Amino acid sequence: MAETNKTGHAQDPEQIIEQGLGRFELFIERNGKMLLLLLGAVIVVVGGYFSYKYLYLAPRAEKASAAMFEAQDFFARDSFALALNGNASFDGFLTIAEQYGNTQPGNLARHYAGLCYLHLGDFQQAIDAFKSYKAVDGDGAAGVIVAAQNLGLTGDAYVELGQLDEGVKYYERAAAYSDNVGTAPVYLKKAGLVNEKLGRLERALEQYETIRNDYPQSMQARDVEKFIARVRQQL
Repeated sequence: MAETNKTGHAQDPEQIIEQGLGRFELFIERNGKMLLLLLGAVIVVVGGYFSYKYLYLAPRAEKASAAMFEAQDFFARDSFALALNGNASFDGFLTIAEQYGNTQPGNLARHYAGLCYLHLGDFQQAIDAFKSYKAVDGDGAAGVIVAAQNLGLTGDAYVELGQLDEGVKYYERAAAYSDNVGTAPVYLKKAGLVNEKLGRLERALEQYETIRNDYPQSMQARDVEKFIARVRQQL
């Protein structure tokens, strides 16, 4: 049905379209510069993101991965100081983390650095290194396991320093981070043992029973009944 104008006369559809186009052209004429600026800003942001990701980050990630190879090799051979600090021939984890920290391999180097410090008995430095590691969404199952392990190892370092309250917090965070059978029962058991030592028997019992009920196939479940019995005797 044709629209009517203010005088009550029907308007031709083509006339309505022309009027609409006229208003659109007027809007463009008045706001064209602003729209072009906005469009340009969007192009710059999107283009900048892809340039940063593919032209800057990707090549740096490749360099970091190549640098990690030798450091990981020395780490596997238990040469922790060399893996950590490197030498004249190759960069250690500390240098890789510093130079390539905004890449995935550079971030992983922080975790490795924490492991090296832990093996070397420098527990505070281990804590600092583990805390500098950033868990990244989208890293897949392996990334989740590393992130959980990173929290658990931070707990180990705190326990080594005698800071049991902090240690058990990190064990519990590690257990909660992933329900993976390779990590969760490990840190539940560690949390239970520390909670026992702190006199938190009900909390320890809960953690041991979670291992038994939720992770019956884990290595920790094999002897967890004796821990459960021990705690129940004390309650």
